[in-house]
Amino acid sequence: MVKMHGRCNLACRYCYLYEGPDHGWRTRPAATPPAVLERTARRIGEHARAHGSTALSLVLHGGEPLLAGTGTLARFTDRVRRLVPDDCTVHATVQTNATLLTERGLDVLARHGIRVGISLDGGLPEHNTLRTDRAGRPSWPAATHGARLVATHHPEAFAGILTVVDPATDPVELYESLLELRPPALDLLLPHGNWSAPPLRWTAGATPYGDWLCAVFDRWWGAGRRETRVRLFEECLALLLGLPAATESLGLAPFEAVVVETDGSIEQVDSLKSCYAGAAETGLDVFRHGFDEALGHPGIAARQAGAAALAADCRACPLLTVCGGGHYAHRYRAGRGFANPSVYCADLQRFIRHVARRLAGAVPAASEGGVP
Repeated sequence: MVKMHGRCNLACRYCYLYEGPDHGWRTRPAATPPAVLERTARRIGEHARAHGSTALSLVLHGGEPLLAGTGTLARFTDRVRRLVPDDCTVHATVQTNATLLTERGLDVLARHGIRVGISLDGGLPEHNTLRTDRAGRPSWPAATHGARLVATHHPEAFAGILTVVDPATDPVELYESLLELRPPALDLLLPHGNWSAPPLRWTAGATPYGDWLCAVFDRWWGAGRRETRVRLFEECLALLLGLPAATESLGLAPFEAVVVETDGSIEQVDSLKSCYAGAAETGLDVFRHGFDEALGHPGIAARQAGAAALAADCRACPLLTVCGGGHYAHRYRAGRGFANPSVYCADLQRFIRHVARRLAGAVPAASEGGVP
């Protein structure tokens, strides 16, 4: 993940990055300097060649990455592709709030093989009241205009929509509203919270987020056809069937991402910044260090250790191989670090058991030795 720009044109009131405990963004360059982009591209090429990589994921991130300009995104992506081995496919995606998308800019992205992932809270204006610009104006008109541009003019470049779960919304209404935007995939994410800073509408032992996910799963599962991919649902099903799946939210697969900040710092993922200031830092940067050196950082090493890095309660849980302890950032408790169950433990159990029951009902053999 490469930070193409360190600022955002929106002022979403719940943003963990700009409203959370880590204010490191304030001291970094707003736009990523050309020297950082060049050095990052070289480090990616170096890493791909050293490991004989045949594919890698390049996420152009922010802030709002489109503030850097689509030309900058295209040139950087082309540079990475030139520096990796000839047989290495670079899957490039820009993750954007879509408010700055134009037809001309979208043409540039599509021409350079950059897919577009869009962040929205839902498919209706009332779902997005907290997503405003810095003058307090709603982002919804510009965001949906951008989403419809992608779906209409370059559907092949539409990577999907990312939505953060809000149990205050009607789950089926929200899901169906997103379908109207014709995304090929949805990412449903639990809002970042932890034991020391619990998420909104959270009560110990209650399952509002799990209930919400179950309702959407039933609507998705019962459609009779795959209207869109829902990553969380498909990967939960895969894990229940004993198949490999890779997601931050579920499973025990080693984590495989690093972030390059606008000043060239190599960091862990941004979600850790919701825990405390400096949580994502490694002390490394692209000018002095290769990406392999990040594997020696204790935080990253812990995320490569699978079940061994989890709390005792998690290791003893029958849902271990599916849940995987949940999202790493959601396990944090001040004074005790990350060796705790997820703050969403009850919600995850509710959701996984529900999916297991639906799967067992459809495929009886899947219930053999299955999840209680």
